Amino acid sequence: MNRSKYLEVIKLKKYMIEMQENPQKNKYWPTTFRVLLFCILCAIALAVSSGFIPGKKGSWFQLEAVVISADVALPLTILFARWEKIKLNDVGIVPNRKSFSKYLTGLGVGLLLAALQPALVLITGHVKLLPVPDISYNTVIAYFLLYLAIGVREEVAFRGYPLFSLNRAAGHWFALLVVGIIFIAEHIAGGMSVGAAIWGSGAGSLLFGFAALKTKGLALPIGLHSAWNFGQWTLGFKSEAGPFHIVIEKGYEGRIEITGWVSYLLVMGLAIFLMYDSWKKKIV
Repeated sequence: MNRSKYLEVIKLKKYMIEMQENPQKNKYWPTTFRVLLFCILCAIALAVSSGFIPGKKGSWFQLEAVVISADVALPLTILFARWEKIKLNDVGIVPNRKSFSKYLTGLGVGLLLAALQPALVLITGHVKLLPVPDISYNTVIAYFLLYLAIGVREEVAFRGYPLFSLNRAAGHWFALLVVGIIFIAEHIAGGMSVGAAIWGSGAGSLLFGFAALKTKGLALPIGLHSAWNFGQWTLGFKSEAGPFHIVIEKGYEGRIEITGWVSYLLVMGLAIFLMYDSWKKKIV
């Protein structure tokens, strides 16, 4: 038997085993419908929880809204997992003894990525990073908890039941595509521009998705997600004021914006490639 025929036989055997272990494979439209319904309900929960505190601003009030919506996403996950007839272990929300170490790993890598992107912007010149005076520890703690809560809520709502159920039913590329589109749509609905949502949230969704699939859980992507947001806020790359802020030389605003996007895509692209490469070698 030549090599090509041998590989075809191996692929066929692998497919037959997979179909035996996962008989709903390729019957993905019912799962896709359930995923869309799940994500719509999670989005409604976020909108309603934000409506509980109308006119109020600040990290603590945002944290309250996000925590409420996360509390809704968890029981929804249990209900939809039962509807899908899969175990909670199969959707990544059940922690184990390695979850905390995975979260810390994600936290460290996420902070590194969040610092690398501004560093690339700064070395191009015409922009400075300056400290913000009189920022309190209370504010820093509040924003850390806020971005942690956002990370938990968005990973449960997108990379939990939606990603893992679609991965079981239709494969990882279809799962990543559908979840990425929904993730982008929610950010657009939240006020983000279409371009920023596609390139920013889209790249993030891909990275966090591969992290979830690689580790078969949410601890690593939660660490990555929360650390990225907190690190960007700390270094002045968010709309809210952090411990530092950037000052752009007059007349170079457009150039720095382009540099920021290019550096973002370089950093995210490298992280996605490394995550996918390590995931592929271990699982595919």
